[in-house]
Amino acid sequence: MKILIVGGGGREHAIAARVAESPRTEKLYCAPGNAGIASVAECVPIGAMEFDALVAFAKEKEIDLVIVGMDDPLVGGLVDRMEEAGIRTFGPRANAAIIEGSKAFSKDLMKKYKIPTAAYENFTDPDAARDYLKTQAKFPIVLKADGLALGKGVLICNTLEEALEGVDTIMTDRKFGEAGKCMVIEEFLTGREVSVLSFVDGKTIKIMSSAQDHKRAYDGDQGPNTGGMGNFSPSPFYTKEVDDFCQKYIYQPTVDAMAAEGRPFKGVIFFGLMLTPDGPRVLEYNARFGDPEAQVVLPRLQNDIVDVMEACIDGKLDEIDLKFADNAAVCVVLASDGYPVSYQKGFPIEGFEAFEGKKDVFCFHAGTKFDEQGRIVTNGGRVLGITALGDTLKDARAAAYAATEWIRFENKYMRHDIGKAIDEA
Repeated sequence: MKILIVGGGGREHAIAARVAESPRTEKLYCAPGNAGIASVAECVPIGAMEFDALVAFAKEKEIDLVIVGMDDPLVGGLVDRMEEAGIRTFGPRANAAIIEGSKAFSKDLMKKYKIPTAAYENFTDPDAARDYLKTQAKFPIVLKADGLALGKGVLICNTLEEALEGVDTIMTDRKFGEAGKCMVIEEFLTGREVSVLSFVDGKTIKIMSSAQDHKRAYDGDQGPNTGGMGNFSPSPFYTKEVDDFCQKYIYQPTVDAMAAEGRPFKGVIFFGLMLTPDGPRVLEYNARFGDPEAQVVLPRLQNDIVDVMEACIDGKLDEIDLKFADNAAVCVVLASDGYPVSYQKGFPIEGFEAFEGKKDVFCFHAGTKFDEQGRIVTNGGRVLGITALGDTLKDARAAAYAATEWIRFENKYMRHDIGKAIDEA
């Protein structure tokens, strides 16, 4: 098969690495890709939102399968465009990707179908939101921009003053752009956060391994929200009891709800869960692999990923016996110092040769590119995801942190407590 992956981050590198291993893959392209993806795929300089150019490229190269990795093109309708052109594509259509594209939609869906989530209200008028906060809110409280905001459009407010400032940030000042046209005000839940990825074919859902993310920029979960500073899989807090509850009240009900709404979902649903004292609750849905969740879950997948994706497209996921290795993975993100606020790019990166020939340590590229001299340089806030496998989470964590020392670049920054919760399990 000739396959095209759309995207250029760490998630897409993790997907590309597995697709490249498939005996069904004859030629692999990635648009736009990055310096790391270039080692397993031919990168083409087409942006993920350049739909006309992507469709034209897929036709010209007679692509057999397109895999859309990123949220923006999914919500924007790239899958619809590809299918209209007769090109098989893995990922939800726009009317299903709205489960991530609009938090207000997803909250209303959960309320309608009694899927456990936090209590909430939706607002399109900032004055109405302020009135609600002054008269009905209990603190702390959570404010969420409705649309896509690179994983950063969530504010946890401890006081009324903070919450009123949050309304200004999201709705008045539009710090997150058009994502702030509508805002969700949600009750604050406490507990362990767990991420669960799943493959879905419109009716059947198969759960991948659980994972746990670290969103804050600094050690001890301090500092601003990021796209994710590291991850580990599986989560020791995702027990059989939790899984049984979620299978019955969250996973299948979500797939059935989308089908009932005339929005059958095919692709990957990411369930962001909070394990509260009252049971699991859905914090959010994403319509694609998480980043860096993909970097810890996909290396543990034992199936041919192309077979699984084809089964999702064809509605035959029930025929797939989805299997994951009985091991663990930890990913530590190497970022540019100053991320997510402001940071410099363009620093040469050294040390990649240490990863060559290793089967249990991976260096996934997130924000890298080639400069004029052909050197790999930093090109983003999150630069690399250093992932290691191990028999246990502690083994994987030790191996991942050891491997972070192999890489050198000028403003390298990372958290030193990824997976610390393992010690408390």
